[in-house]
Amino acid sequence: MLSREEYIRLSLELNLFFGRIAKEHSIFIESSFTSKNSKLAQEADDFKIQFERLLAETISLANGVVSPDIVISRELVTPYTLNAERVSQFYTGIPINISLTQAESSLQGNADMMPVPMLEQRVFMLNQKAINLTTALAQFKSRILNDVLACKLFTTNYPLLLDHILREAKFYLRTLSRLQNREDIATAKDLIEQEVFWNRIMAEHSKFIRGLLDPTENDLINTANKYGREFDELTREAIKATEQTNLLPEVTIDSLNATKGLRDFKATGTKGLIECKIKAIAYPLLGDHVLREANHYIRILQKS
Repeated sequence: MLSREEYIRLSLELNLFFGRIAKEHSIFIESSFTSKNSKLAQEADDFKIQFERLLAETISLANGVVSPDIVISRELVTPYTLNAERVSQFYTGIPINISLTQAESSLQGNADMMPVPMLEQRVFMLNQKAINLTTALAQFKSRILNDVLACKLFTTNYPLLLDHILREAKFYLRTLSRLQNREDIATAKDLIEQEVFWNRIMAEHSKFIRGLLDPTENDLINTANKYGREFDELTREAIKATEQTNLLPEVTIDSLNATKGLRDFKATGTKGLIECKIKAIAYPLLGDHVLREANHYIRILQKS
């Protein structure tokens, strides 16, 4: 059973991270449609706007409340986020509220937060909004994926990417629901399951990066392939550790080292996209997005 302090802090940290992830998923979906599907693009833009509102509310509640660890982890914003948004807005024509990034960059952590009942109630209501909105977004993603697989719809997103972001939405929803029930979300079982989940996510990031690079970017393609293979193996090892828990410490160390390497690769790629030094069919916000997910996973692994 979570204490009031844990419930408030963990809820706000979850919504700060996944609220931004979900709004960017909406941007990735919106930019992937052709003119034939302008109504679907508008639907995606509506989700982007709603998640920007959710994120704005979360930021207003989180200052001086969340842990210092999450503020310094660079999983909320990175040194590249603001420029990545500006360049991506220029490329896509999709408006992005950069004031949220500026506000999030100024967040202050507090290890000794003293909650008040009113804050607990506001966080409960925030979580309910997030559950309702993420449920609707997950249904939208599922509808798009099913239509793509049935050859009823074309997008420039890989079917695997659509499945990937759908799994992330479902993970966000499960965690929100558990927090609303005041359940501990960091048990030993949870940490093993998160290693399985995030190692698979990291493997798929590597494969998406490989597939979005220009065919002439041989060195980057080879590096992305290497990380894809490495994280496929780490996913298998993490699954094995769910049955043989004595294997987990070694898997955690290997996962941490691999994720740090992949993080550095993603950071270099994001910087290269912003500076127009890498040839690819990806805009910088996608690079910054997967960089933040690596930073998030590193924080989880370092707490294990």
